[in-house]
Amino acid sequence: MVEEGALLWEPTPEIVRDAKVTRYMEWLGRSGDYQDLWQWSVDSPAEFWTSIWDYFGVVGERGEGPVLSGTMPGAEWFAGSTLNYAANALRRAATEPDRLAVVFRDEEARRRTLTLGELAEEVARVRTGLVELGVGRGDRVAAYAPNVPETLIAFLATASLGAIWSSCSPDFGASSVIDRFTQIEPKVLIAIDGYAYNGKWFDRGQVVEDIAAKLPTLVARVRMPLPEAEGGADEESVTRATSAASGETGDAGASVAATGSGEAGEPGESSSEGGGRTLDWADLRATAGPLAFEPVPFAHPLWVVYSSGTTGLPKPIVHGHGGVVLEHLKAISFHQDLGEGDVFFWYTTTGWMMWNYLIGGLLTGSTVVLYDGSATHPGTDALWRLAEEEGVTYFGTGAPYIIASMKAALRPTGLAALRGLGSTGSPLPPEGFGWVHDTLPKVQLGSFSGGTDVCTGFVGAVALLPVRAGVIPCRCLGARVESFDPSGAPVVDEVGELVLTAPMPSMPVMFWNDPDGVRYRESYFADYPGVWRHGDWIKILPDGGCVIYGRSDSTLNRGGVRMGTSEFYRVVERFEEIADSLVIDTGQLGQEGRLLLYITVAEGAALSDGLIMRLRRAIKEELSPRHVPNEIIQVPGIPRTLSGKKLEVPIRKILLGVPPEKAANLDAMANPEVLSHFAPVVDPRK
Repeated sequence: MVEEGALLWEPTPEIVRDAKVTRYMEWLGRSGDYQDLWQWSVDSPAEFWTSIWDYFGVVGERGEGPVLSGTMPGAEWFAGSTLNYAANALRRAATEPDRLAVVFRDEEARRRTLTLGELAEEVARVRTGLVELGVGRGDRVAAYAPNVPETLIAFLATASLGAIWSSCSPDFGASSVIDRFTQIEPKVLIAIDGYAYNGKWFDRGQVVEDIAAKLPTLVARVRMPLPEAEGGADEESVTRATSAASGETGDAGASVAATGSGEAGEPGESSSEGGGRTLDWADLRATAGPLAFEPVPFAHPLWVVYSSGTTGLPKPIVHGHGGVVLEHLKAISFHQDLGEGDVFFWYTTTGWMMWNYLIGGLLTGSTVVLYDGSATHPGTDALWRLAEEEGVTYFGTGAPYIIASMKAALRPTGLAALRGLGSTGSPLPPEGFGWVHDTLPKVQLGSFSGGTDVCTGFVGAVALLPVRAGVIPCRCLGARVESFDPSGAPVVDEVGELVLTAPMPSMPVMFWNDPDGVRYRESYFADYPGVWRHGDWIKILPDGGCVIYGRSDSTLNRGGVRMGTSEFYRVVERFEEIADSLVIDTGQLGQEGRLLLYITVAEGAALSDGLIMRLRRAIKEELSPRHVPNEIIQVPGIPRTLSGKKLEVPIRKILLGVPPEKAANLDAMANPEVLSHFAPVVDPRK
């Protein structure tokens, strides 16, 4: 048992001396400790963020307008400035074309590399191909794609044009992807017809057809190359959807395999009903062209990412070029301590914001490692072996992978280059901290917590501070994080709502299709006017350290991917046998909990084994395998308010042990008698 707060790691004088943040403080001419630096960064945001632009020599033109004007939710940054994300990511290509930029690995041990010069050439080719398809500033390019170099190339080419990127991982079911991409009306869809996971092949050909058919704005669909084209999957290992319906469940917060059906198309260009013309990746990149970068305003949309709430479609969150460039330069350089010569890896899929964060390593001059496949194939040590073989200096993963490694009693070796280990997606318990320290005593563990909403962390580590079990060392520079009690007053050393009381540049510039900003304001500012409520429980310690206790609302967080309960209900309640439903995630206090689906059956129906099997299959295929419930439980009624709203948060509290009379206002309920059917959860794994 590891006690929360136990000291596990301290920086040596050499680590402090060589830290990127130390050099920044010297450049600023500031003395003092990290807490002093943080306080200045949030007290003087215009001065701080200007210093980030200047310190890193951001490629762009800084306008004469104010650095910061207005307040949340209408704050504006760097008015009149222009820049381009891709220009900053590829800034070293002309002078250092032989620098290693990208390493790709997969679970079958295939390996590819790209130097900066090769990456820039490929981006220029794909950029030319997109222009030939009519893609320009403001158009959307969507990708249903794995974590492979082609996806990164397509993103950079899109960004270079001032067009807008959006991606989903191919383990997402058709419904989830359609719910996302139909909102942004893409002009081009780049998609792969299958992917490998856990030693098996999953055909997505029919899923891609279904997605394209629902996107009437497409002028073209680009087929990404399959791994087989690179000497890939053995035919005997290919498992089509019919034989894989039971599927595989991933762990470690990984992308896990979803199944589809249909055969991949023949190579070459063809016509496609409902999806515009169809061409291969080779056709898209066939023509050499100039590498140019469209200057765009600071807040010009860079990409659309998605984060689901409890109602409606997934929120299409738009981040701007400037905010992402500044935030990722700051966070990756100062909180991951990365720069030129480093090798940066984070285990992620293209459907998680950590992919967007990982590729930000290019901004700092780091080599980024892309990995596609299972974290635990052929064994739980798969990622550790990758880190050894590639000389990874910073290794990032989801907290569940660290726990899986701990439970497997792994002792990774050969990691002489490794300086930092990042953990995110869900809170890491003290025992996970302890395992990292015991196994890799010289490596700094950086538990990191933030969200898709800002594509970064609010709280994390820094090389200047010690690491204590279960404690995140600091609030990140430029992030005025506070903990609010129920009355909205800031508290220290007490668990409260995680809020931001000042803006950050990487906050969304808008939600797509939200012209009046109503949905944006309701998502973050409804509870505390002018204050961003993030939806996490946090305790801020007197020394500035933080402890995250999981979600404070009913949004489902499974392996770092947030999904709204509304997405569940749209799938589950489509079944004629089901009259009503309620889904609850019991995760809390640094532990991923159980996902429970409560249903009431329609008159004359029964919760049979067959119905349960069909429910699980539908959720797996239409949402994702990570969101298949641990239990499906029949109840006589779903608790609702007098106005008909499902009591998701109160029921979650009851399941976690809060007495019903304290968790819910019985007088405001339409059916308080059903509460007796919801009892505290006992986890059978304990």
